[in-house]
Amino acid sequence: QVELVQSGGGLVQPGGSLRLSCRASGTDIRIYTMGWERQAPGKQRELVARINDGGDTNYADSVKGRFTISRDNAENTVYLQMNNLNSEDTAVYFCNAGSYISNVFVARGWGQGTQVTVSS
Repeated sequence: QVELVQSGGGLVQPGGSLRLSCRASGTDIRIYTMGWERQAPGKQRELVARINDGGDTNYADSVKGRFTISRDNAENTVYLQMNNLNSEDTAVYFCNAGSYISNVFVARGWGQGTQVTVSS
């Protein structure tokens, strides 16, 4: 099990930016695919972005061009830079660490969740 601690988030106006951080402890994240997922009220949890151990990324269509996932292996941390936020981005954001088994992502650990609220 990978222990992950999130920071960042909060309240931001439409069009604003936020950066989320997710730091792992007790393990080296270099071997993991790291990701961010979110869950809005009344909706299912959805993938936002992932970055594998080689630095390849993939994004949900709804955030492409606005969000950037990155990782700093030396700091054991993954980031989610969110720009041009809108109300549809309001959700609790969770980071995770895991790996693909038979093309299915299997999470080995989750962050505690961070509320992001986009509102004027």
